[in-house]
Amino acid sequence: MTKADEEQTAATETDDSAVDEGEVLEWTTHPVKKRPVVALLVSLFIALVVVVVYYSTGTLLFALLGLVVLVASVARFYFPTTYRLSDCGVAVKTVTQTIKKDWLVYRSCYPDKNGILLSPFVQPSRLENFRGIYLIFEDNRDEVVEFVRKRIEPAKENSTESGVEK
Repeated sequence: MTKADEEQTAATETDDSAVDEGEVLEWTTHPVKKRPVVALLVSLFIALVVVVVYYSTGTLLFALLGLVVLVASVARFYFPTTYRLSDCGVAVKTVTQTIKKDWLVYRSCYPDKNGILLSPFVQPSRLENFRGIYLIFEDNRDEVVEFVRKRIEPAKENSTESGVEK
């Protein structure tokens, strides 16, 4: 490979990663750091359950399985989560997965004191918790709510207009 080919390859790689996402809001939340007492209590409870499972079954395998299940169920509390909002959509990166969704998927939002729920439904539904996504605030409530509403409200108006035309 010649030097010119290497430079062209390097330029192409940087062009691909430099996609213009417009305005971007990114933050990381780590709830275990905010609530160390709760973290200690939850950790003690998990340890207690693992010990009880071990002594009641006499099998290390079940105790380890219980440990994995319990830690996985509270992973969002123990491990950091990174949120990235851009003009292109929403990205949520956890230890085990990265979820990326376009703003067109979400049709309403519901902020509360800890975060904001992005819902694919126009009206409240019991399915929101399963199909929507919850973004946890990190001392940035006003910024996140404003950013989300700018992107969801226009989509809501467009879907209402198209519903009237039918």
